[in-house]
Amino acid sequence: MAATKPIEPLAFMFADDGAIPNNPRLPLLYYRGVIDLSGTPNPEEVIEKTFKQHGWGQMWRNGIFPYVHYHSMIHEGMGIARGRAKVRFGGDKGQEFDIGQGDVVLLPAGTGHQCLWASPDLLVIGAYPAEGRYDLCRGSKAEHAKALLSIPDVPLPKSDPVYGKSGPLLQLWRQ
Repeated sequence: MAATKPIEPLAFMFADDGAIPNNPRLPLLYYRGVIDLSGTPNPEEVIEKTFKQHGWGQMWRNGIFPYVHYHSMIHEGMGIARGRAKVRFGGDKGQEFDIGQGDVVLLPAGTGHQCLWASPDLLVIGAYPAEGRYDLCRGSKAEHAKALLSIPDVPLPKSDPVYGKSGPLLQLWRQ
């Protein structure tokens, strides 16, 4: 398995914009270049093994939807196996990030995300903690009202998908 670099993630909070609720108490965590994928012919497998080792599953391989969306009943982890992308997190009034190979982004339930641009080779590994239930919300008023009720009840993950039980997610999401 490739080495994870001991880095502190960057933490970002986004306000509810009326369509995308975001998360009122948990920050998005951005681990830039945290997984060293240099020299591996199968970076997607390295990320999948890292996530699985730390209890994150229900994995998928794909890109990021080109429309703003969020999940109101589960947290999401995204590891970049190949390529680059410009992604806006937090909804229309959120913040744009240039993400690339080896980066991991952890989105607390309710956090909007949308791919604005992607290199042709972009490959994202998505994963979810065992706690919670997948849903896909696109920002309707009815979804927003339900999400405001469900987001606070989403259980915290039992481990950080990159570092495990001693990872920064556990400290930053419990403060």
